[in-house]
Amino acid sequence: MSDRTETIAALAHLSSAQARTLGATPAVSFENTITTYAELDERATRVACALLHSRVAPRQRVAILARNCVEFYELLFGAAKARACLTPINFRLSEPEIAYVLGDCEARLLFVSEEFLPAALRIAAELPQSPQVIPLEALPRGQLSYAAWRDEAANCNLEFQPDPGDDVLMLYTSGTTGRPKGVCLTNGNYQAFLRMRTQVAGLDYRCGETVLVVLPLYHVAGVNFSLSAFAGAGRVILARAFEPGSLLRLIQRERVNHLFLAPSMVEALLQHPDADASDFSSLKTLAYGAAPMAEPVLARAQQAIGCDLVQFYGMTESTGAGTYLAPGDHAKGAKLRSCGKPWPGVEVRVVDRRGRPLAAGEVGEIAMRGNHLMKEYWRQQDATAQAIPDGWLRTGDAGYFDDDGYLYVHDRIKDLIITGGENVYPAEVENALAGCPGVREVAVIGVPSERWGEEVKAIVVAEATQPPAAEAIIAWARARIATYKAPKSIDFVSELPRNAAGKVLRRELRLRYWQGRERKIG
Repeated sequence: MSDRTETIAALAHLSSAQARTLGATPAVSFENTITTYAELDERATRVACALLHSRVAPRQRVAILARNCVEFYELLFGAAKARACLTPINFRLSEPEIAYVLGDCEARLLFVSEEFLPAALRIAAELPQSPQVIPLEALPRGQLSYAAWRDEAANCNLEFQPDPGDDVLMLYTSGTTGRPKGVCLTNGNYQAFLRMRTQVAGLDYRCGETVLVVLPLYHVAGVNFSLSAFAGAGRVILARAFEPGSLLRLIQRERVNHLFLAPSMVEALLQHPDADASDFSSLKTLAYGAAPMAEPVLARAQQAIGCDLVQFYGMTESTGAGTYLAPGDHAKGAKLRSCGKPWPGVEVRVVDRRGRPLAAGEVGEIAMRGNHLMKEYWRQQDATAQAIPDGWLRTGDAGYFDDDGYLYVHDRIKDLIITGGENVYPAEVENALAGCPGVREVAVIGVPSERWGEEVKAIVVAEATQPPAAEAIIAWARARIATYKAPKSIDFVSELPRNAAGKVLRRELRLRYWQGRERKIG
């Protein structure tokens, strides 16, 4: 079965095209249910008709608040068929944050799982433009369920000409710096993504291969790995949530070929008591991203799992595309700290504050250009212009290229620590501490200092069997990086705060140290 990416001009065409030839072939396995390509497309068409019946107009938003479920795919393809836009909501948000997202996107409908239904009803009742709340499960109280809503609409005429500029997915940024922003991803963005992914190791899936999707589907990686599997005529094994023991069983039972995990998930998988006895022989690629992976964890993964490793660097605003460190590059020890080279079709450069390209070895802001860039931040013209001032997306990440064209990410520019007039990037300090005996995880932040403005502090999760002394950790760092970059103090915690994609929330770590101060930097 050949890949259909070249013929897909709109997301709605993907499910339809595969259904015509793959019909009875399993598309999604979720818990104890198998959905074929024909069933997925038929249900998506019903969703589209139900959206029109519910008077959802083209380019309007509909939202979903749920853990991973097969209904997400029906809604994604169905909304695309009706020229509407699906907005998944991070279920880990607080009620005020969910209310903000719903109010901002002005969703006409909100599909919600039973787990979050009470909160959804409270939120909807308080919004000026209250969405219709539709439970995903059939509930005894007799409220209209998703299946009943989907199936009660009569067949309708879905002849339409999709526009490449139509928004098909709106994902809200994590909100680590102020209010979250809606990232508008279009048919054109996903046409570009699906075309490029065929040339990228770790995404170039083939007919009949099995892809395990465990990242939440409100995250661009969860969506992208699903769509890559569908475009490649593969099968998605969808996990409701990440649980290491369950994941190990799924890999073996379903003979999974491809998997994407955040580095923290890889470490949790390897530390599970059943990991040593698990059979990973079916795995062809283990992709990782969303955060750096410490070299000791990489080494354990290579030894224990034995498949090809692929690192991805991208962001929601770039439809997840950016650079990748190919399997062969993982054998080059000197390149392991890089995030690889740009995807075919993606331009990447490092620029100074004026947007001028910098030479290899010079640290600046990473910028991207290509058809994969978001159309805009939803109703935020100024923020869009600031992010893409000249056709190049400013990632907010500081990095540099080496002489061989490999990109290295120093850190988020906003996380820059200025201590005594010197710039310190937390990722550089964290890399220096990787491998320190007794240190399992570490995050570096800037904290107030009367003398230096800011000083470097390391927040450490220690190994239970070998907790190190703070002085030993500082000495380890000073032996590897300049003294001014080394942490001046160490705090120990039981775990680091992370978002669902596995990224450490440094802003949360900083709060206790900067609380009550008007300035949040030194």
